[in-house]
Order: sequence, then C-alpha cells, then structure tokens
Amino acid sequence: MVHDNEVSNKSGNRPFEDVLKASMSRRHVLMRSAAFSATGFLAALAGNRALVPGAVAAATGGSGASTALGSGTTLAQAALIGFAGLGPADGPVPSISADYEYSVVIPWGTSIQGNGSDYTGDPTTRPSAAEQAEMVGIGHDGMWFFPINNSNERGMLAINHEFGRNTHVLGKADPESLEDVRLSQHAHGVSVVEIRKNGNGTWQNVSSPNARRIHVNTPVTFSGPAAGSPLLETPAGNAPLGTVNNCANGYTPWGTYLTCEENFNGYFGTAAEGWEPTAEQDRYGFSTDGFGYSWHLFDPRFDLANPAYRNEENRFGWIVEIDPMDGTQTPVKRTALGRVKHEGIALTIGKGGRAVGYMGDDQRFDYIYKYVSSGNYRAMLNRGISPLDEGKLYAARFNDDGTGDWLEMTIEHPALAAQFADQAEVLTFVRLAADTLGATPMDRPEWTTYAPKTGEIFCTLTNNSRREVADAANPVAPNANGHIMKIIDDDQLVGTTFKWEIFVNANDASVQENPDIGFGSPDGLWADPDGRLFIETDGRQPTFGDVQLNDQMLVADANTGEIRRLFVGVNGCEVTGIAVTPDRQTMFINLQHPGNGDPTATNFPAATDGVTIPRDATVVITRKGGGIVGS
Repeated sequence: MVHDNEVSNKSGNRPFEDVLKASMSRRHVLMRSAAFSATGFLAALAGNRALVPGAVAAATGGSGASTALGSGTTLAQAALIGFAGLGPADGPVPSISADYEYSVVIPWGTSIQGNGSDYTGDPTTRPSAAEQAEMVGIGHDGMWFFPINNSNERGMLAINHEFGRNTHVLGKADPESLEDVRLSQHAHGVSVVEIRKNGNGTWQNVSSPNARRIHVNTPVTFSGPAAGSPLLETPAGNAPLGTVNNCANGYTPWGTYLTCEENFNGYFGTAAEGWEPTAEQDRYGFSTDGFGYSWHLFDPRFDLANPAYRNEENRFGWIVEIDPMDGTQTPVKRTALGRVKHEGIALTIGKGGRAVGYMGDDQRFDYIYKYVSSGNYRAMLNRGISPLDEGKLYAARFNDDGTGDWLEMTIEHPALAAQFADQAEVLTFVRLAADTLGATPMDRPEWTTYAPKTGEIFCTLTNNSRREVADAANPVAPNANGHIMKIIDDDQLVGTTFKWEIFVNANDASVQENPDIGFGSPDGLWADPDGRLFIETDGRQPTFGDVQLNDQMLVADANTGEIRRLFVGVNGCEVTGIAVTPDRQTMFINLQHPGNGDPTATNFPAATDGVTIPRDATVVITRKGGGIVGS
C-alpha cells in the first residue's frame, strides 16, 4: 500500500543502508545473483554455496553460515523448479505458465454461506452494511488453508481483508452517514469460509457452522502482558471491538490463524481544531485525516479528539488469533507480540519446543522483530497457557560484519525502565522501545517466512531504503526496487544473535534487465518444505519493450538462487496471499484491488464483456496433470 511509504521513525537510529554499505565494502555479504534462468542455472550453481539441512560451517568472511551442496545431493535433486517460465505480461486478465492453470473463488461480495446472495460487481449499486457483514470482504491479502480431516479437497480458508477505498466500496469519495461507515467497516477484517473441490476440479465455498465474518465491530478480547492495562481502556467503558487493515498473516502448529493489523492509524482522524498528536500517536502515524476514510465523522470510536474514546487507537496494531474450526470463538489479540504495523508473522518451533515468530513492521525506517515463547508450546497449552502470551519480544540490530543482535523489549532494561511505567506500556508502544535500544531502521520490512528445509528465515524489504525528498532532478531515491534478506538465527532459533545475507537485490541490472525474472517491490513470501521460495510483488515492476509488467508471483530455489516467473496479475492489482492444500498440489493466492477499482482497467473476475466493478478475489493454481505447485 502507498501508506507504507510514510515515515514516522524520528529516532535517528543508524539506518540499515549504512550497515549494508559497510558490510558490502568488507565483502561480508554473499550477494546472490538472481539471473539464474534455465540457461544459466548449471553455471551459476557451480559458483554458489548454500546452507543444507543441519550444516553450519564457517562463512565467507564471517557473513553467515554456508556450505557446498551435500555429497548426497545431485543436480537433478537440486533443480526444484521444472516449469516453463512465463514471460513479461500485462493486461486485464491474469497470465500463467503454460504448465499451469487457474480458476477463481470467493471474490468480494460472495456470500459467506455460499447461498448465492452475492454482490456481482454491478456498478449501479453496492451491498448494504448488513449484507456486507455476511459477505466476503474486500482487499484480499494474507490467508491460510485449514484442511478438514486432512483433506486436500475440503477445508476452512481464513482470509484477510486489508483495505478498500471509499470509491471502490461505497461508490463515492466520502461517507455521508453512519450506514456508509458501517458498510466500509464491514468490508474490512477477516473472512472464514469453508471451501470444497468440485468434481470438475473447480472450488467453491459452501455452508458451514464455522463460516463467519470478523470485522471492525466484532467483539474481541485481549490477552498477555497488556491485557487489563489502562492503556487499553476508554473513559466510555466500551468493550473492545474489531480488527482492521488485516495485511499478512501466520498460522500456528496448534491449528489457529493469526491475522496481523498493519496500517490501523489510517482509520482514525478528527475534525477538532487544534488537535495535535501525542509523541506516542505521532510515532504510529496518527493524523487528523488518516487515509481519508472519514469514519471519525460518524463513528466516535475513531475520533482522536473525543475524550470518551481516549485510548481506542491503542486497541489496534496487534496480532489476533482466530480458531477457524470454531465459529463461536472470540478472537484474541495477543499483546506479548507487541503493537506495531504488523505485516505478518512466520511462526515455527525452535529449541526446546518453544514457539518462535518473526515479524516485520511495514513502514520505512522501522524494524524486524522476533518472539520466543517462555517454554515448550505443547506443555504450555497443556497447562492452559497460550505460547503467545508468555515469552520474550526482540527487535533486530544488524551489524557491519554480517552478524546481528536481538534486543529484548523488556521493562527490566534500565533504559526502558526509565521511559516506561511497566511491560504493558513497553508492548503498547514497542516502536518507541525499539528506538531507545537502537534497533536498525529497515526498508519497509514486510513478509517473513521460515524455510523448514534449511532452518533459515527470509524477509522481504519492499523499497525506498533511506529515501529522502525526491525532486525533479532526482525522481527516484535509492533502493527503488527492494531486496530480500536471509537470516540464519543462532541457538536453534532461540538465541540472541544471528547472521544475515542479502538473498537477492532487485535493484541489480541482472534482475531489472532480465525479462525472464525481472521484478521489483517484493512483498508476499512463503518457503515450501522442499526449498522453493514463492515471491509476490506489490509496486513498480520493470518494463520490457511495450509491456509494463503487472505485479506477479515468482518461484526461487532458495539454495541455488534460480528464479522463474509463474504468474502475472491484472492491471492495477497486487499479487498477495499464499496458502496450499496439505499435498501442495493446489495453491491459493489473491489479487488485491484489481484495476485499483477502475472498471475501465479490468472487470476481473467477471467473465463477461459487460462493465462490472473489479473485485478482489482468490486465485486457485494447479499444475496441469497434477504435481506440487512450483515444481
């Protein structure tokens, strides 16, 4: 989203670009070439070294653990990507590799219960607020598939709805009533739907007692160190409600869904003259106008100057746990994970069975975080304690020599004890705590993923690293295209130090000038168990000839660096969200804001020639003849 490009970090902490430049000058970063097309793969393989399972060897210059391919690994085994790469593509309909096919399911306005009471994109009307509360929302983003009885053909799909512009959702620039605001609010949040594979190979959603909408007015509860804090209470005494700007996501080993609240500040505002943000509000980007939703004009919860709803804004910016198999469960905001603009969380299991989560705070010059539960997650659950309620939260500091430190966000640190009243305040304003401890400002840290084959963590840094004010002579600041980082964490993921490398720099000419793999603005990210890395984009893409490439999804071999393009979206969309069936022969991704809501750019997913409002939708990808997606 464009709002991610704003800056609220005024800490003056040493920016990551300085660290990267110093590290590169000492030749301590392994810069992987991304130009590993099919023709160059074998030659490139010979000159690259990669981690293999269980291997931790001395790195080149100390920049991170690295070994050659194991003696039992053959080139045939290493070649994980066998599909025909897709060339540059644009236009009003998606494009996909010749070896694959796609279909569409649950576009915005689909009935949650699959009863046919759908909004079909008629430009002359919109759903009512009450109807939208029973429909799939807009702004499809992060999601995960939870199989029923381990089925590859039936399961619950939990899906985020990040944002929807007023012009798209309401058909006008500004709300004119509380009804308009409610319609917008009910289009945000999360959908949980049951989907099934039909006999003809297509998917559809069906009626289920566990299907539901969770939106801005749904009851929620808090847990963890900040639960019960006065910072989460309002003078009005209103109960906690809702989740908003649900961007990327995570999922737990115990079968629950984690939805992440990102640009929550943009839904608040005020018409009160003379209002000024507090230092805490300023650090999180609150302003009088927000992103132009104007909810505050009709819903006092979102009016920053309304004294009855002081602290309402502190109730957003958390990670929310949802049980997709229980339609009666109240969503829980897990405060131990901290309050930032969460892009997503990659949750895995580290040493001693502890739950470990990696998170990006998606704003220019903000931070990467890690959470480690206090004990074995199974033992904690058996004692009735959530592994996401008791643990330690860390922010990352990157060093010049390719190492890094995890800085614990704890009130026991003298510098934080002097600034905050208690741990609840540290977690509510964790950005300020990370500023104080000297975390490294990063270039819009977005999705994180854990690669189970190698034990590495990958993170997308989308673009605009340390960009100052652009002018006519300098319209593009450094790092216009972003990069992807690899982190090798110490002590089986639970330590306080790590090593890091740059996996791919999308600014390299070998990327930007190669029509087979050219991309920019990496965003969505997922590593499969075999070592493939699925990369989705959100932002400016390269131009090849007369093709202005649309946002896309590529597949990389995390060991060799080979990259091939699998899918290209429609005009004006973002490609985002990744989920798979247990056998990985079906993948679900999302097209968000197709055409940016403009029916002259695309009427996706409508199959007719008539003009319809483009609608966010989920795309189902399979390999022709079967097979693991990405192979």
